[in-house]
Parts: sequence; structure tokens; C-alpha cells
Amino acid sequence: MSTPAPDRPLRILIVAGEASGDVYGAGLMRHLQAGSPRPLLFRGIGGDAMRDAGLDMLCHCDHTAVIGFWEVLRQGRFFTRLLRQMTGELDTWQPDLLLTIDYPGFNLRLAARAHARGIRTVHYICPQVWAWHRSRVHTIARDIDQLITLFPFEPACFDVTPLRPLYLGHPLVDQAQETLSRPEQPLPWAEGHRVALLPGSRKREIRSLLPVMIKAAVQLESQAGKCGFLIPASSARTRAAIEAQLERCPARPERLTIVDGQAREVLRQAQVAAIASGTATLEASLMRCPSVLIYRIAWINYPLARWVLRNITHVGLANIVSRRTVMPELLQQALTPEALSRHLNRFLTDPAARETALAGLDEVNARLGGGGALAAAAGAILREWPALRNP
Repeated sequence: MSTPAPDRPLRILIVAGEASGDVYGAGLMRHLQAGSPRPLLFRGIGGDAMRDAGLDMLCHCDHTAVIGFWEVLRQGRFFTRLLRQMTGELDTWQPDLLLTIDYPGFNLRLAARAHARGIRTVHYICPQVWAWHRSRVHTIARDIDQLITLFPFEPACFDVTPLRPLYLGHPLVDQAQETLSRPEQPLPWAEGHRVALLPGSRKREIRSLLPVMIKAAVQLESQAGKCGFLIPASSARTRAAIEAQLERCPARPERLTIVDGQAREVLRQAQVAAIASGTATLEASLMRCPSVLIYRIAWINYPLARWVLRNITHVGLANIVSRRTVMPELLQQALTPEALSRHLNRFLTDPAARETALAGLDEVNARLGGGGALAAAAGAILREWPALRNP
């Protein structure tokens, strides 16, 4: 692609298909705008945070954030149409750069089409090639001009290709440091042990995981004595799903409260947590909250998931980063109220177990970088962008 005229804004087609990518995308947009010597226009797929940062939104990530193999297949026509629409943007809007954030199933296909058209491609957050289908590194190296990773072990996965990914730290470190720099915020903890319950943000996760959490919480009260339980809800929609599920629970702990947002603050103040597998496990690590990772997927998805992930021994990000178990994992049939309450009780009542857990979390945190990940990523993109090197 020819260098754009110096008197027009540079166009960035940006795609973040999930809520976490929306947060990172908004940060990248702001840092790119602040560091670019030329005006930038952003168009693509994202959420409220990216829209607030100036995105001309073509599709909200609420419509693209689906999980599970069969769930994706059921919406196959939608994703086919969306990929066709975004490919049309490559031809009609003619962006100077395609910036994709995570969401590899969709984004790598779009990147291949952009690369074939001579459009520079940058991908933020390395696909999990270390977990499954490692031969993908060659396709990624062919279609991605610049890859920025979140974990220090990821660049080595591409040593067999010409691509040289950059590890610049994890953006959650900045968010954690911001939380820890403030005085503790008042939260409605009841008297006794402080226990955080994070059942995820999707309805399916809440339906599957919250009933087990609630049964475990009731058992924990009888084992450890008085406990206060907080459930942080990331949105009004999530809160409604949590409340609906709680109404179906025949028994609940005496001291249970839902709070709006404030997940990191809740984890900061909690003595222990039960957490759905995902990014929240890293937030718990950064808040130094000993935690038990739980997850359960539909039975029809599980055999395929185990086959795909056969090369890894852990599913939790904190455990993957440390390459050992720093958070117990209770998955599928192993996830029972009895097992969950037993692990939580051990962290509450066994000082040696708690100290071992905290040492493991500190090990994870040391490997996530010292902060400034999004600013560093934006700077790296700007330094390697030909249109900015030759204005």
C-alpha cells in the first residue's frame, strides 16, 4: 500500500470482539492518539469504552462475545456476514492499519485478508499457540506484521518463524497499581471472614457456576464460622443474571451481598475468593487474594475442549504463567460444593497454606511486568508504522 498523503488523517480499522478487548482497545486508542504526530481515525468493532475513546462503531462487541464451540457454530451465519462486512471496509474505507485485539478466530481471518491487500496488520494479545494447534505460528507469522504479547513465554513460540513478537507486560498491572494506590473503599462486608465470589459475567457461566458457589458458601459458614460474601457484578445485565440465579437457590449464606463493579477492590479486601476461569484470576493474583479457580462447560463441548487443550496441564492463567499450581483448579466433575468449600476453608484456617499461596501469587505478579503495557504497545506500533516514519 502506498504511503498516505501527509495532509489527511491516518485510518485505523480496529477490532475487539470481547469486553476485555474493549478496555484494552480504548487504552491503545488513547495512547496512539497521544503519541501520533498525525491525526488518527478509528473505525471497527468494540464496546462502550472504545466508543468513548472515539471509535466509529460498526458492531458492538456485545454481539460478538460468545463462548463454546457449538455456540460459535450456531451463530455461523452472523460471523460470516460480519467478516464479509469488515472485508468490505478494507476495500471501501481503505485503512492504513488493521489493529486486531485478541479474538483470534475472527481477527486472524480478517488479518489474512488485510495482509493480502497490502494493509499493515498489528495483533495485540498473542493467540494461545502454546495451548493448542502450535503449527498456527506459521500462518500467524505470514499474516501479522507486528505481534504484541502479554506473557513473557509467548515470543519464544515463534522462534521457528521470521516473526519477532514483543513482550511488553500485561495491562492489568496498571489497573492493579491504580487500585492499590487508593485508600481502601468502603464495601458492605459482614462480620467474619471475607470471601469473594466471582461467577463470571456471562449468563451461561452464572447459571453453571453460581449455584455451586452458593452451596459451597453455605457449607463454609458451618466449617469456618461467620463469613461475609460479596459478589461483584460487572454490569446491570450481569447483576440481573446473578439475582435471577440466586432466586433459584434453595439455601443461601446469611451474609451475602451483590456490589456493582469494584471487582478489584473486592479482591483486594477479601481473604479468599472463588473465581470463574478467566482474566479475573490474574486480577486476584495482582490483588494477592488466595483463590480457587473453577469452571464448567457444557458436556457436549468438554471432550473437544480437552482434546484441543491436550498440550497444557493447567487452564488458569495464573497457573500457566507460573507453570505450576498456585491456584487450585476445580473443573467439570471435580467442581463440587464440598471440594470448593474445602479449598476455601484451608486458605482461611491454615496459615501455612495461605503463605504458600501468597508466595505463588507474588511469583506470578513478578512475571506480568512493571506497568505501562498499553503505552509501550502504542509506542511500539507508532515506531514501526511506515506512514509515521515517512510523513
